[in-house]
Amino acid sequence: MTGGGPMLPGPALFLPMWALMMAAMMLPATAPVAVLYGRLAARPRRARIAGFVGGYLAVWVLAGLPAFVLLRAGRGIVGRHAAAVLAALLVGCGLYQLTAVKQRCLRRCRSPFGLLVRASSRTGRLRDVRAGIEHGSWCLACCWALMALLIGFGAMNVVVMVVLAVVVLVEKRWHGGEVFARAVGVAAIGLAGGALWLPVVTPALRGMGV
Repeated sequence: MTGGGPMLPGPALFLPMWALMMAAMMLPATAPVAVLYGRLAARPRRARIAGFVGGYLAVWVLAGLPAFVLLRAGRGIVGRHAAAVLAALLVGCGLYQLTAVKQRCLRRCRSPFGLLVRASSRTGRLRDVRAGIEHGSWCLACCWALMALLIGFGAMNVVVMVVLAVVVLVEKRWHGGEVFARAVGVAAIGLAGGALWLPVVTPALRGMGV
């Protein structure tokens, strides 16, 4: 199931697959935030953590709708112009990684304590879901350009999924995450040049999936 391949399921199947993929990729970096939220919140803590995680994942599941549309619309284009599409996505991702917007969103993801304190004191049935949605929205704003690479590499490219999950984890949990994010941006732009000017690079990159 690749961005340019003929096998792309309908939305009823794609969205659950996307949800599982996002859970596997994003929850390792978000689990400490959910645990911290549970410690700040009043009991029952497990239920409140579950609500927070549910709201967080809901943001990424909804992000699967435009992802599905782009994958469906771009299948033929990616297949015919794989190098150009991959290079454009890498350049776009690389440039975004270097922007102040990326850094601001990343700081919100790395240091969400203020958000969690405010959210943990809210009332109402959906307070935990709202907290998860708020944190997930900052996370989506931080990581959307990285996830957009799946259009060029393939929506279920397992190796790329693992690489992106590690990138997200290091960005959010390592003390030098902001510097690392910029380094990833520079590396992405460098890979874009390889995809355009070195013919062997594109099939090598797109062939990493299993």
